[in-house]
Formats: sequence, C-alpha cells, structure tokens
Amino acid sequence: MLDPFGLAWKSFETPASGPRHPEHPGWAESTPTVVLRDGSRLRLRPLTSRDGEDWRQMRLLDESWLRPVEPTPWDTWEASHDEASWRSYFAHLRTQANAGAVVPLVIEVDGKFAGQVTIGNIQHGRVSEAWIGYWVFSAHMGRGVATAACALGTDHAFSRIGLHRVTATYLPRNPASGKVLTATGYREEGYLRRNLHIDGHWQDHHFVAQNVEDFRESCVLRLRRDGRIK
Repeated sequence: MLDPFGLAWKSFETPASGPRHPEHPGWAESTPTVVLRDGSRLRLRPLTSRDGEDWRQMRLLDESWLRPVEPTPWDTWEASHDEASWRSYFAHLRTQANAGAVVPLVIEVDGKFAGQVTIGNIQHGRVSEAWIGYWVFSAHMGRGVATAACALGTDHAFSRIGLHRVTATYLPRNPASGKVLTATGYREEGYLRRNLHIDGHWQDHHFVAQNVEDFRESCVLRLRRDGRIK
C-alpha cells in the first residue's frame, strides 16, 4: 500500500508498533482505538489527501466555532477553505511531516472524519518537545471526543515520536479547551501576553505542558481509570 506521500507502509488499520522511523518517528502511523462512554470507537490516523472534502466542509460549517479560536486566516474564511487552499495546506504538511517537524492526524469516530490533531514544531535532541493542537467537528462536541483525541495524541508524542515534553495553549475565554488539557494531564506553567494573532487580534493565552515522567501511566490509561473512556 502507498501512502499519500508516495511511501510504502502498512495498513492504517494496524496501530503502530516496533522500531520508530529514524527520520520522522510517529509518522505515518495510526494510534490504538479507544471506546468512548457512549460506545463510539475513536482513533487517530494520518491525514491524507483524500480527507480534503471532509476537512473543508466541516470547517466551513463550523466557522462560528473555529474562527474565534484559530490563527487569523490570510484571506476570507471561504477562500481559506477552497480546494486550492486545501492543496496548499496539505502540501505544506506533507513537506513538514517528511522532515519530521509535524505529525498531522485525523480524529476518526466510528470510521468517519471528526476533526484533527496536530503535533507541531517537533524538536528532538536536548530540546525534545512539541506542541499539540486540535479541533473537533461540532456534531461530535460534548461526547468526550476532544479529551480522548488529546490523550491519544499526547501518548503518541511520548511513545512513538519519542518526545520528553508536549506543550499547548488556550484562550482565557475558552475554558472548555482548558478542561480538556487538564483532564489529560497538562499543567499550567505560564500566561503568554498577546502571543498569537487570533480572529484579527493579538491575544493572550494560557500556557500548559506535560513531561513524559510526570505520570507513571499513559494519558489513555488515566482516562480509562477515571471513567472518561471505556
């Protein structure tokens, strides 16, 4: 089987195992599957060129949810989500993923596209950290999807990418995102003033992080123990 980047790999249906790739560890790999409290099955798998239509349509429908919390687009929301913009965005991710700098993942619920998790600015060596970001289609909100996806992404960063530290930020007016990050083990380390241009303005963010040695158990095991997933 060929991936969308022209690389031979095993089926997405089998979670990653064995030795990590020496140049881009964690890519292109799927995570194990977890079961939400409502019985739905969720996993993360690599973003592919075939995801463009779902990505575009869901983000267009969810403009009112996404625009206030995401970096300001260069153009209108519609123009930033047309086919040409998707191709440019995907090509950029492809280049960065092959360089080992980013791991873009689809949130898949019962086999269907439900959002995205991105692990970005990956640095190895003495830094050994990255940031994690995510968005969930509104039809899946309120079901624990974001929390489970964030947990899978964080575990993937530690166990498959081999990082020591993962960071994240969230807006003060978006406490729901803060709750997701807290539930998966992130701890507040600071407050960043006017650090990201969001929805047309430079905006403050809470800064949180998690180190691999902070917990004995993985994020997924802790969620299962807390009854957040089955």
